[in-house]
Amino acid sequence: MKQFLVRIHTFYSTLKSKIAFYPSLIALFGFVIALIMVIAEQKGISRHLIEVFPLLVVEDGDTALSVLSTCIGGLISLMVFSFSMVMLLLSQASSNFSPRLLPGLISNKRHQIILGVYLGTIIYNIFTLFSVETSEEKFTLPGFSILLGVVFSIICLGAFIFFIHNISQSIQINNIMDGIYDQATHRLNSIIEREDEKKDQIIQAFPKTENWYSYTSPKSGYFQNIATQNIIDICKRKEMKLYITVPKGLFVLKNIRVLKANKKLDEDTVQAIFANLNFARGEYIQDNYALAFKQITEIAVRAMSPGVNDPGTAINAIDYLTELFALRMKKNDLGVFSEEGNPYIKIAVVHFHELLYQVMASLRTYCRHDPTVAQKLIWMLGYLKQQPSLEQAYMEAIDEELKVLLKAISFDSEKDMEKVQQLADSILKS
Repeated sequence: MKQFLVRIHTFYSTLKSKIAFYPSLIALFGFVIALIMVIAEQKGISRHLIEVFPLLVVEDGDTALSVLSTCIGGLISLMVFSFSMVMLLLSQASSNFSPRLLPGLISNKRHQIILGVYLGTIIYNIFTLFSVETSEEKFTLPGFSILLGVVFSIICLGAFIFFIHNISQSIQINNIMDGIYDQATHRLNSIIEREDEKKDQIIQAFPKTENWYSYTSPKSGYFQNIATQNIIDICKRKEMKLYITVPKGLFVLKNIRVLKANKKLDEDTVQAIFANLNFARGEYIQDNYALAFKQITEIAVRAMSPGVNDPGTAINAIDYLTELFALRMKKNDLGVFSEEGNPYIKIAVVHFHELLYQVMASLRTYCRHDPTVAQKLIWMLGYLKQQPSLEQAYMEAIDEELKVLLKAISFDSEKDMEKVQQLADSILKS
């Protein structure tokens, strides 16, 4: 049952990220409302409306057809224009910033809901239009249904105004980085909280895994998530320990060894374990915080490329990276999951020194000739060195990256080199 729930959750998470999820859902809702109104009209709801508010009811069938036809045509035009704007946003973000940003922009709920409101209203008005006959009298026209169609169309106009405002904000790079930063901090904070809860329980050292039995992945994809409690329950029943050899976010190829166990497992147990591992074809920050570092780094690199040459955006990106690294330093590199003091699962993690190296390696290549951006990188490393850390290895990694950065930078002005060297020396001595 737990495995079934995990699969349902995984399927829902994947489906929710699709651009057509909310529009399809709201369109179905519009169809259901149209059917409900057909039943309500058969019960005489419009006759009661005429008696209370006669001015709100259309009295002529031709007028009703004209109103609904105008609403449908106008809403289709709005929907096409809005969808074109979304495609333009995605194209511009991909070309100017990074193609990795597309999944996050596509899954923007506001855009999806607005498109869904358009589509739901169009479907409602179409089915309401079917029930209108020009020869009918005002007492038999679906007056209340027509009124609702007009109200929904007016709501769509308000949604369109909000859409124009939101689309103009979404294309701004600061707002894009804000969204990436918020998702990453939420993910990191949830991981750190779980580590705090189990920190005192990790008493026994996890055994070495060199001679353990290995098992291969039945499918390929990005390793996104793991149902920890389900696998711990399996380990407790089988009295075993597991080691997952790949970190989250890594692309796993089929038939690659990704799982080790301290005892030989039967086929059913192996399938049960892999059923609780989520392999997806796309990457999402909600499941892998390291993706946020990659995306923000790519924004900075693209900004410093010769074709763009935008140091201001690169400096802003480094500011976001600084905060994310400071938060990452609160997380340990253990990757061990335990229960009641007994470790059952160990998962390979992206160590802090490796994450810092991957980011700095890209930034060094494109930023070493710009004095202002290079100083910002040195300031970032100095700020990180002042943060309280769980491990001394974090501080050693920062010092190492600072020394490598000093060797890589190259300026035409001796004054710039001298200023950067002084800043770096003050950090190394602290």
